[in-house]
Amino acid sequence: MMLQQYLKDYGQQAEIFVEQLNLLENGRMEASAAIEALEAMVASDDNTVLLQIGGGASVRAKVLEPEKILVAIGAEVVVERSNKDAVEFLKGRIMEMEASQKRVSETLEKLRAQMTEITKRLEYGYQQSQQMGAPQEEE
Repeated sequence: MMLQQYLKDYGQQAEIFVEQLNLLENGRMEASAAIEALEAMVASDDNTVLLQIGGGASVRAKVLEPEKILVAIGAEVVVERSNKDAVEFLKGRIMEMEASQKRVSETLEKLRAQMTEITKRLEYGYQQSQQMGAPQEEE
């Protein structure tokens, strides 16, 4: 019964790690999209961008100052950076998220290996109990 509890606990931990991986991947994709938008904005002749306003709706908007970018740096702190510096900041953030993804993935793999080992032990115990409980054939 103790092994079954460990298996359940490990399963719950694995779900949490999978959620963390999903959050990291979403953050990485969001930062990549922001980099693309910032680079496209500088390349645009008229500073027009497609601005998502929610609910799947977008509008074309003209950016008045494409070189002044407001960047959230954490703890609800926002700073103004140049377009180039904002892109570099986001690239650094992506690298950090990728490193975190690697660490979480490695931990998840170790956890899954432990879960596989526990499952094998449970199956072995079940087989042993079935063999002990099976009637013996007479010779």
